[in-house]
Amino acid sequence: MSFRLVRQSKFRHVYGTCLKREQCFDNIRVSKSSWDSTFCAVNPKFCAIIVESGGGGAFIVLPLTKVNKTYLSKKASTAGRIPPDHPLVGGHKGPVLDIAWDPFNDNVIASGSEDCVVKIWQIPDFGLVTTMTEPVVDLMYHQRRVGMVVWHPTANNILLSAGSDNIVVIWNVGCGDPLTTIDVHPDIIYSCCFNWDGSLLLTTCKDKKIRIINPRDGEVFEEATSHEGSKATRAIFLRNGLVFTTGFSKRSERQYSLRAPGHLDDPITMVELDSSNGVMFPMYDADTNLVYLCGKGDSVIRYFEITPEVPFVHYINTFQLPDPQRGIGMMPKRGVDVTTCEITRFYRLNNSGFCQIITMTVPRKSELFQEDLYPDTPSDIPAVSAEEWWEGQSKEPILMSLKDGYQATQKTELKVTKKKTNILDKMPPTGKVKSEEDGKATAISSEALEKVNEVLKVNEDLRKRIDELQSEMKKFKAVFLKQENRIRVLENKLGELTGTGTQPQPQISPLQKHGNLDRNEALGSMNTSAQAPSTLSANTVNNNCDMAPDEV
Repeated sequence: MSFRLVRQSKFRHVYGTCLKREQCFDNIRVSKSSWDSTFCAVNPKFCAIIVESGGGGAFIVLPLTKVNKTYLSKKASTAGRIPPDHPLVGGHKGPVLDIAWDPFNDNVIASGSEDCVVKIWQIPDFGLVTTMTEPVVDLMYHQRRVGMVVWHPTANNILLSAGSDNIVVIWNVGCGDPLTTIDVHPDIIYSCCFNWDGSLLLTTCKDKKIRIINPRDGEVFEEATSHEGSKATRAIFLRNGLVFTTGFSKRSERQYSLRAPGHLDDPITMVELDSSNGVMFPMYDADTNLVYLCGKGDSVIRYFEITPEVPFVHYINTFQLPDPQRGIGMMPKRGVDVTTCEITRFYRLNNSGFCQIITMTVPRKSELFQEDLYPDTPSDIPAVSAEEWWEGQSKEPILMSLKDGYQATQKTELKVTKKKTNILDKMPPTGKVKSEEDGKATAISSEALEKVNEVLKVNEDLRKRIDELQSEMKKFKAVFLKQENRIRVLENKLGELTGTGTQPQPQISPLQKHGNLDRNEALGSMNTSAQAPSTLSANTVNNNCDMAPDEV
């Protein structure tokens, strides 16, 4: 009887190696932002790192290979100490929070910033000569900072952005317009990940929920609690459709779990690692089914193999380093060295500004191409266009062989055609409202608008009538005051004509009806005591006073 004491795996002896310091990048002012991001993005051509910059946000782009022989003769390598005045990509008005290279064009990179704008940049083949400030296109929709940008794995020019406004936006970069918005998260979104063919979207949120969403219309297929801790969680789709998550327990212990769609609330396995407080970023290699856990502030990289055998997530080893890491970037499989059995390459950032290159290698004595280590990997050719994907097509990535090495395909310069192929002109913004419902909503809104216009018209007429009445009242008041003054003048003259040297009586307004004597009675008493000439004058004045205001 034979007993197998050790699990059989070709990746059981994978080990990590650091390149020499002169082969790495140094003197980089890595961003000090507290945002949970990797701060680094890598492809076979360039390494992009978010850096500190005054007066806005910026990131540096470092060429990894030189394709021009003339340039190679002048400068064989860009590795080593980076000069302080190295050109940057600096068009943002706020700190850059996340960057991501286009998987189908190694010269195109997207960046999200605190200025609420997503920018798309076209990097020259030989790197930057001067600081770049003009992007190819600005994608503006978010109302708060944009903390995440993710490219679609199979569709060309499809980009996802997530911001602190709790909204996920799917963009068609080719026309610079949003295709749809997903507003199903009540709090900050921690991570977003497409599945293998890009037909599903996996998100984690501050409300401790993990969601599987249809990226075309925002419909939530499934929702469950991921980890019970209050700190940030991350989740990724595996190639076979399973979900791998990292997070924290109630006691703030770091965990990872493996789940199956349809049963997200019941993990296949959940393991506690340690009590560190750094967020763990899962880096997934779909070709080897290896997951690398890189914690922010950690000095180790743990890697696991996922298999159908219990316990499903098998711990392989831990790569130990002396200093903590600030950020990390993972090279796509088409950028590794197949001649040395290298399966993964990391670009690790630390707080001192050193970008350390780490290679993960499978020990093999043979120098021939190892087909079992390098199955066909996703190429740089999109499987579907943006319009085809939006119409409902989903295809798996187009694969390529690494036997003869990676040969980049010719790429044209990214050009944005504004409102020429905008899908929003043909489809509703969320993709869920039917045409009948659109017609009803339009009719209701039109009726409401007509009623509002009628009310506004009535209010305008009332305001004009009120203005007319006020002007008439002002005119009447002016006439009244004028006539009252004339009556007072006449009464003063009457007092002078009939007086005997005594002071005249206090003036009495003709409009006062209560408590005063009638004007005719007063004048009659004066006539009995006055002389004849005076009586004639008094009668004349009395007749004038009895005249109507218009006659006066």
